[in-house]
Amino acid sequence: MAFRDVCILLMLLLALTYGEHVKFLDCGSSVGKVALVDIHPCPKQPCQLQKGHSYAVNVTFTSGVASQTSKAVVHGVIAGVPIPFPIPVEDGCKCGISCPIQKQTSYNYVNQLPVKTEYPKIKLVVEWELRDDSGKDLFCIKFPVQIVS
Repeated sequence: MAFRDVCILLMLLLALTYGEHVKFLDCGSSVGKVALVDIHPCPKQPCQLQKGHSYAVNVTFTSGVASQTSKAVVHGVIAGVPIPFPIPVEDGCKCGISCPIQKQTSYNYVNQLPVKTEYPKIKLVVEWELRDDSGKDLFCIKFPVQIVS
């Protein structure tokens, strides 16, 4: 097993073991269905994200389509305006998902949500999409967070 595979497996196990189920809104999962969203650490909601820290995000979903690839797109929505929120790995196939994605199969997508020190202290909504080959959402979720010092 390659080092990268071991790291992904450990991240997945950590997220599954210590993650907190987060209330989320489905914002248009057109070709998939979300079962659970876990964020670690997030002991209460809205999740308080401390500047300079990174948070494990685990989304358990079932794909309704086959897809060779997947790409994550994340935004912070402030006053209704989506602002790109960079994540370390956009390729969902490197985030706990074995590609190609199979129809009617359940997956655990695991990624990191880094909170930069220069971000302002603010309440916002995170919108996280994972798109298939044709740009349709395998999942689209929204969940509230608060950035704190």
